[in-house]
Amino acid sequence: QVQLVESGGGLVQPGGSLRLSCATSGFPFSLYVMGWYRQVLGKERELVARISSGGGSTNYADSVKGRFTMFRDNVKNTVYLQMNSLKPEDTAVYYCNALLGTQNYWGKGTLVTVSS
Repeated sequence: QVQLVESGGGLVQPGGSLRLSCATSGFPFSLYVMGWYRQVLGKERELVARISSGGGSTNYADSVKGRFTMFRDNVKNTVYLQMNSLKPEDTAVYYCNALLGTQNYWGKGTLVTVSS
């Protein structure tokens, strides 16, 4: 059974940091491109960051470049998103995604709220 379980969300003040985790099981994690997406109520889900299967290549949305870092541990089958210098506009539900060809899996999301 495929599982992607996000954790680490919460309430943080502007300028603060959070680290999201996505623990996975049920599929060959090291073969999959992993992504973090986010969605605000009423808006489309958007890509935040993506990392290659081996972890050697990452790309980021322009809005988070220089502030967010995505990395993965192919032994623990877990992917992370380190978020620094958080802004109110980063408030969203953050989703973990695993992609390999037509195989596309999603977690249930974790809420990040940036507010003073």
